[in-house]
Amino acid sequence: MKKSLLILLSLTINADEMVHKFKSPSFNGMGTSAHYLTIENQESTRQQKLKDDLQTAIDEAKREAENSTLARFLKNFESRVYSQLSRDLVDQLFGSDGQGLEAYGTVVIEGNTIEYTSDGVTITLKITDSDGNITEITIPIGSFGDFMP
Repeated sequence: MKKSLLILLSLTINADEMVHKFKSPSFNGMGTSAHYLTIENQESTRQQKLKDDLQTAIDEAKREAENSTLARFLKNFESRVYSQLSRDLVDQLFGSDGQGLEAYGTVVIEGNTIEYTSDGVTITLKITDSDGNITEITIPIGSFGDFMP
């Protein structure tokens, strides 16, 4: 006689419904506004970086042009010319001994007109810029002459 043993095991199986959810906020709507703001911020940052890089390149090229040997020479030459012109104008107005040599005159510099007159007591400078604006300066000769060497 053969004996058989049958063992029955029962297992509990739990299952749930399978639901597909999109991970992208553009599809499921959860966190959509934050997602859009992040994208907009990234685009804005990239555009600003491109603008900044372009401006940096332009500024660097401008600095290189201003620091060239020719540019420095021209700037120095222009400065010396204006200095000499200023010195000559002061000598005409006040003379080397503080007394004016000429009673009137006109100088034009880059579209700006400087007219000067002297009555022996004061010197009046009338400066007209290229836009037509007028500035008038009155200088007493006696007090200015005290400072002349």
